[in-house]
Amino acid sequence: MRKKELIQNLLLHYRKSLIIIFHFAIIIFSYVVSFSLRFEYNIPQTELPAFFFGFLSVIIVKPIVFQFFRLYSGLWAYASIDDLWKIIKANLLSFIILIAGVGFLGGYGFPRSVFMIDFVLCASLVGGLRFASRLLKENYYRNYDLDAEKVLIVGAGATGVMLLREYRKNPSMGRVAGFIDDDRMKLNETIHGIKILGNRKNIPRIVERHEIDEIVIAMPQVKGDQMRDVLSYCERTKAKIKIAPPLNKILSGKLVIKPREVQPEDLLGRETVSIDMKDVSIYVKDKIVLITGAGGSIGSEIARQIAQFSPKEVILFDHHENFLYFLNIEFKVKHPKVKTQTIIGDVRDAGLLKQLFSKNKPQVVFHAAAHKHVPLMEANPVAAAKNNIFGSRNLIYAANHYGVERFILISTDKAVNPTSIMGMSKRIAEIILQSRAKNSNTKFMAVRFGNVLGSSGSVVPLFKKQIAEGGPITITHPDVERYFMSVKEAVMLVLQAGAIGTGGELFILDMGEQIKIIEIAKNLISLSGLTPGKDIEIKIIGLRPGEKLSEEILLDRERDKVTKHEKIYISQPQEFDSIALRKKLKELKNLADIMDNTGVVKKMKEIIG
Repeated sequence: MRKKELIQNLLLHYRKSLIIIFHFAIIIFSYVVSFSLRFEYNIPQTELPAFFFGFLSVIIVKPIVFQFFRLYSGLWAYASIDDLWKIIKANLLSFIILIAGVGFLGGYGFPRSVFMIDFVLCASLVGGLRFASRLLKENYYRNYDLDAEKVLIVGAGATGVMLLREYRKNPSMGRVAGFIDDDRMKLNETIHGIKILGNRKNIPRIVERHEIDEIVIAMPQVKGDQMRDVLSYCERTKAKIKIAPPLNKILSGKLVIKPREVQPEDLLGRETVSIDMKDVSIYVKDKIVLITGAGGSIGSEIARQIAQFSPKEVILFDHHENFLYFLNIEFKVKHPKVKTQTIIGDVRDAGLLKQLFSKNKPQVVFHAAAHKHVPLMEANPVAAAKNNIFGSRNLIYAANHYGVERFILISTDKAVNPTSIMGMSKRIAEIILQSRAKNSNTKFMAVRFGNVLGSSGSVVPLFKKQIAEGGPITITHPDVERYFMSVKEAVMLVLQAGAIGTGGELFILDMGEQIKIIEIAKNLISLSGLTPGKDIEIKIIGLRPGEKLSEEILLDRERDKVTKHEKIYISQPQEFDSIALRKKLKELKNLADIMDNTGVVKKMKEIIG
């Protein structure tokens, strides 16, 4: 064993003993110096009895009090204000005990000012020793690399300060040149020697003046509109843009303190959703769960989140074999204890559904399978009717007939006052579900939400593909805007809604504010290190058939009501004439069977009313 390792092992083995010796030496040194200072380094012979009396008192009292406050524990390299406060309290209590003890025993003419001087000196030395260790550990100046990339941290809060420390511990990450913060009280102040240079509006000027290479956004609690505003200033620079993870995730150990690339979800700036895990577990644990459209973005995320609640079996149903194949492999690797079954099929196949429900007897159904692309459905109304309406009806009837406990239909904000074929087809699926729920033991419910950012059918993958090809990015209209949420957030709220429902409800998820599509396009171009309008053209191509400038969440005749979860609302159920509905659906099916597109559209409008 090398000499250095031997010394390290000895220090580790005798660490506690060495710490006690250090403190004991400081206690003695402080007392001797304090007594000497009291008599200007010339202690009279007559004061020697008092000196030795005080000496014995100090070496008995202080070690005991220091032990009580656990000053012999803790890592000095991570000394904090809390440690300093404990040192002050330990020395203050020692001071009080010593003064009281001297007074009780008569004092022997003991000069009590000695203990006052000792209190200040001892606390300073013990605290100084700890913070000197921390300074050596962090080693700010040796790690200060002048050749490293210059970093500007946006946000001088707790996350920003923690990030600064990480940069200083790891100089290869970069060198922090300054902070940005909108708090005017912080302007021109310094944090650990780093100056707050300005607010978000000053970012372009500061980046140019200080030759910043990288901007790191450390604002985990900022809202979506504010995040996009900050990004708009960052995008005017040539600096790389990154984002720091939320402080709560760092502290929980889920993420390391390291900036990452900005993701599309960061543009939403939505607060982290929490759900009642117990409520969800009650209706999922030890149950057979069927997920249609399991290969899609929503369906696959439902499957992933369901897996954590220990279901008896998860049945993955989809007509797309590739998506289902890869999801099945993922489950075998990440969720080997969860029993899964994959079924390649179509919800329009009533015979397959009959066999599936009679043989496997699913207890919970999540129906995420649907044709979702608005322009494609405009050109193919019969396909929308067959899949979204009659496929959903097949599944709803099967669930009712075979006694499924809960059935959750994944719907869309496009079903609100629908102007598109896709929106009308989803609205009719909601009507069928609510009509069946009135006379069923199955708890049927629908969950309505907007676009899922980053899903296979959203604008983000399209824009990324267009950027990779050199552009242009195509936008239908400069004012078109949509509701967006992350796929994880959407599914968490779907699971929670499934626990709340008692039958027949139409749940609406809180989508926050609508975001202009052109803003997302510009942000994605900038996050790719390019300049909108210069490197990548944005081309306006006009609204497509059936497309609205903005979406709605509630029907005009519906009234939302808050549920037990603040982000989930429930609409007032409508009354339907079941007999008339069945008749109209039969007529619609006949039209779809003969491929009468015009007749299908007309009948769909009639059903919605």
